[in-house]
Amino acid sequence: MQNQNDFTHFNDEGRAKMVDVGDKPPTRRTAVAGARVLVSPETFALIRSGGMKKGDVLTVAQIGGIMGAKRTPELIPMCHPVAVDGIDLSLSLDEERCSVEIRAAVSCGGRTGVEMEALTAASVAALTVYDMCKAVQKDMVITDVRLLEKTGGVHGDFHREEET
Repeated sequence: MQNQNDFTHFNDEGRAKMVDVGDKPPTRRTAVAGARVLVSPETFALIRSGGMKKGDVLTVAQIGGIMGAKRTPELIPMCHPVAVDGIDLSLSLDEERCSVEIRAAVSCGGRTGVEMEALTAASVAALTVYDMCKAVQKDMVITDVRLLEKTGGVHGDFHREEET
């Protein structure tokens, strides 16, 4: 059974606090997250052909995801502001699944990881796809938002085994 001292995000009064990472040495940290947007065949065709009235869905979603990663500490209450070194977002179309596949990679040299920045980037990119396509389809599904891998930090590396 865990006691209150096992939780790092609570102070002595049991109230939320941001963890002090000041004594941790900066290390190279990376994180990769993914997300998927399931669309109809008609929406898929419009995305592929560039026929959406709002513009190029994949390019706008890529930029939106990058912006989301940079704003993560403004959105997630206990996230530290991180000096992100790089953000690489890729979006691709999966015809078999009739989906937009999103992959967000974030890196930094810091005292805390960038998992939340990668997850936020993937999520905002998926939301941007939805926004760009909602005039054509309302029942799109954003799914499979997940951490794919991370490196660095005291908790070690993580790599998700994905099913194809």
